[in-house]
Amino acid sequence: MKRPMAYITAAWSNNEFENTENAAKYCRAIYEAGFMPMCPLLFVPLFINDEIPQEHKDGIDIGRDMLRRSHVLVVCGAVVNESVKNDIAVAERLRITATTLDGILTVKGQGRTKND
Repeated sequence: MKRPMAYITAAWSNNEFENTENAAKYCRAIYEAGFMPMCPLLFVPLFINDEIPQEHKDGIDIGRDMLRRSHVLVVCGAVVNESVKNDIAVAERLRITATTLDGILTVKGQGRTKND
């Protein structure tokens, strides 16, 4: 079964372990909702050294390319920072639908939230 790609964005903290745990949780929820999650945070830091300016730029470019190829942008978490705002602006320019994780899960549940 071919799943539409969903790009995951969030206001990531400075705690890489917390970020990885949250990103994996978000990806699992998106997967269960029928999408193929795309989350650069889970793998780009494994081979990109963010301390090197060119590699930092390359990491951003990789993420933007993943967003361009996605069918939907999914905003996860309760905070919207500049990085999330930038992802939303790029999605808007590319005419990619932006929604929240709660929005995806509500639609998946046909109007019922997880608390219903």
